Amino acid sequence: MDGKSADIRQAQLDRLRELFPEVVSEGKIDWEKLRLTLGEDITIDNERYVLNWAGKSDAFRAIQTPTTATLKPQPEQSVDFENTRNIFIEGENLEVLKVLQKSYYGKVKMICIDPPYNTGNDSFIYPDKFSESKDEYLRRIGDKDEAGYLTKEGFFRKNSRENGQYHSNWLSMMYPRLFLARNLLRDDGVIFVSIDDNEVHNLRLMMNEIFGEENFVASVVWQKRTSPDARLRLGPAHDYLLVYCRAIEMSGDAFRLLPLSEERQEAYGNPDNDPRGPWASRDMTGQVGHATPSQFYEITTPAGVKYSPPEGRCWAISKGTVQKLVSDNRIWFGKDGKTRPRLKLFLSESKGTPSWTWWANEEVGHNQEATKELNALMGMGEVFDNPKPTRLIKRILQLSTFNENSDIVLDFFAGSGTTAQAVMELNKEDGGNRQFILVQLPEKTDEESEAHKAGYKTIADICKERIRRAGRKMSEPLITQMAADNADKKKRQLTMELTASSADKESAASDSSKLSAVGFKVFTLQPSNFKVWRTDTIENGDDLVKQMDAFADPVRAGSDADAMAWEILVKSGYELTTKMEKLKLGVATQSGAKNTPTMSLPHDSSGNPAVPRDGFPIGAFGNDSTVSSEKGQNNSVPMYSIAGGEVILALEKISQKAIDDVVKMKPKLFICLDRLFAGNDQLKTNTALQMRDAGVEFKTV
Repeated sequence: MDGKSADIRQAQLDRLRELFPEVVSEGKIDWEKLRLTLGEDITIDNERYVLNWAGKSDAFRAIQTPTTATLKPQPEQSVDFENTRNIFIEGENLEVLKVLQKSYYGKVKMICIDPPYNTGNDSFIYPDKFSESKDEYLRRIGDKDEAGYLTKEGFFRKNSRENGQYHSNWLSMMYPRLFLARNLLRDDGVIFVSIDDNEVHNLRLMMNEIFGEENFVASVVWQKRTSPDARLRLGPAHDYLLVYCRAIEMSGDAFRLLPLSEERQEAYGNPDNDPRGPWASRDMTGQVGHATPSQFYEITTPAGVKYSPPEGRCWAISKGTVQKLVSDNRIWFGKDGKTRPRLKLFLSESKGTPSWTWWANEEVGHNQEATKELNALMGMGEVFDNPKPTRLIKRILQLSTFNENSDIVLDFFAGSGTTAQAVMELNKEDGGNRQFILVQLPEKTDEESEAHKAGYKTIADICKERIRRAGRKMSEPLITQMAADNADKKKRQLTMELTASSADKESAASDSSKLSAVGFKVFTLQPSNFKVWRTDTIENGDDLVKQMDAFADPVRAGSDADAMAWEILVKSGYELTTKMEKLKLGVATQSGAKNTPTMSLPHDSSGNPAVPRDGFPIGAFGNDSTVSSEKGQNNSVPMYSIAGGEVILALEKISQKAIDDVVKMKPKLFICLDRLFAGNDQLKTNTALQMRDAGVEFKTV
C-alpha cells in the first residue's frame, strides 16, 4: 500500500494492453500501430523491414567516435611476457575494440562471446540518457573508489524490466561492440554469440543487420542443464549460440570436421586383418533422385551372390569404380563373401565427423560442470556466477579454428576466462598454435563473496588468476623435468645461449615454446600518454593561449617511455605480440671497436640460467640489446626498436651520433619526441635531411 487512490489512467492502459498486446513496445503503447490494428487507413513514413529502437542513432555515434585511449603493458602481472603470443586486456571493451582496430583489422579467425543476457537482474554499461556526451560517458565509466577500483554506481547501470527502454538499452550496448568486432574478423572468420530466450530474437535481427542475413550459419542449441528447474513448471534447459560468418562465400574455409569421439572410434574394427588398420563399413546405395542409368547394375560377391539396389535406391558409385574398389579390397562382402556389399572407410583416412545444431551436455558440458571445474582450479567455492564449461568452448574451437595455423581467438566478454583455458588445453591436446585475446572489465566482485575475501577484487583479477593456474597445471610436468635437468647441469637451457650441441639448443627452444604457449601478456586500458587537442574547451582567445601553452610539451605528466613506446606501437598498426627491444645508440667506441649488438642474459650466482618464475624464463630472449662499448656508456641514447628495426623510437634523449646510428640501421620509420631537440632547430633540420636521403620516414611527436 502506498496510500494513493487507484491510478485510473494506468488501469485503462493495462486493459488496452490485454486486448491488444501487439501494440505494446517496451511497456508503452504504439498509438500508430494501434490505429492500424483498429483498421484505420493510415500511411507510415519510411515503411520498411528494419530493426529499430530508441537510441539507435546514438549507438552509431558511439561507433564513429574515435578513441584516444591506449594499452599499457603490465609485465609484473603477466606470464612470460617477452615470448608469449596470448593477450589479456583489462578495460572497457568498447574502447578496447576501437584501440584494436588498426592492429587486428581482418586478422581474427574466431570470436566467441558470452555477453549479458538482459535477464532484468544484470548490469552493464549503457548511457542512461541518450544525450550523454562522449566525455560524460568516459567520466562515468572512469569513476573509481578510494582504492582505485571502478565503482559499480559509476561503471554500470542495472537494466531492470521496469526500465522504459529495457530492450533498447541492451541493443545500444551490443550494437557498437558487434559492429567493431566484425571488422576484426578474417574473410573466413566466424563469430559465436551465447544468448538465452530473453534477447535471442533481437540478437538475431541485430546480427542480420551487422553481418548480413546471408551470412547466418546456425542457431546452436546447447543443453546447459542436467535436470529440470524445480522452481518452474516449464523451465529452460538450454541456451543458444548464434553463429555467423564474416563472408558466407568463405564458409567452406570457416569450419572443419570434428575429431572422432572415442565412442565413434570404437565402432571401427578389422575383421579381415587389413594392413591399413581399423575400418567401418558404409552403405553403398543412395536415393534415386537424379540417378543415371549407369547407377543401376548387379554386383556379384566373391561367393557368387548377385545384388541389385533395393527398391527406390541406386548404387552411389559407378560400376567401373566398384571394380577398382574391389581390386583394392575396399568393399566388404562379409566373412563368407555372401552379404550385401558395403564400402570400407579406414580410421586412418577419416577426416572427422560433421556437427549439427543440437549440443547435448554429455558432449560439451553443462553449468554445474563448469562451476565445479572453476572452483576446483581456484581452490574455493562459488568463484564466479554461471561460467561456461571448457568442453563447450573446445567444441567451438574445434569447429572454427585449425590446429596447424596460428589462428587468433577473441573473447571481449571474458568473464572467468574459460576461453583462455580452452585454447591452451586444446593446443596441448592437438599440437595447435592458437592464440587468444581476452578483454574483461575490471568489475568489482561482491564484497561478501569468497573470491573478494580471497583477494580477487575484480572479475578481471579472477580471470587473470584462472589463466595462470590453468597454464601452471598444464606445464607442471615439463617444468619438473626442466628443473631436474638444470639441477643435473644438463645442457637443456631456457635461453638463446649457445650450447654444446645443436640438439640441446633445439630441445631448449622447444621447451621454452611449450611454456610460452601457456603464458600471456597483460595490458590495461589507459588514457593516452599524449595530450589531446580540445577545441570544445576554447571559447575565447585566452583559452586558445592556454591550450597552446599546454601543448608546448605534448606528453602528459607522469607518462613513462615504455608506455609511450607501446602506445606508438599499437597506434602504428602493429600487433601486441610484436617484438620490442631497447637499444643504446650513439656511444663513442674505442679505437678499433665495432658497433655490434650484445645480448645480456640473466644468470644466477652459480653462473647457471636464472631460475624460472612460475616455470617461465626470466628475461629469456633478452630485450635489452646494446650497440656500445664499455667506454662512454653515459653518452648512450636509449631507443626502442619495433619489429626487428622497422620502426625506431627516440623518447628520452637524442644526439647526432645516435641519429647517425639510426641512419645506418635504415628503419622504415623514425619517430622522435619533438621536445628532445630542445630548441636545437639545426639538429632537427639535419635529422630530417639525413632521414630523407636514407629513405627513412621521419616523424616528430
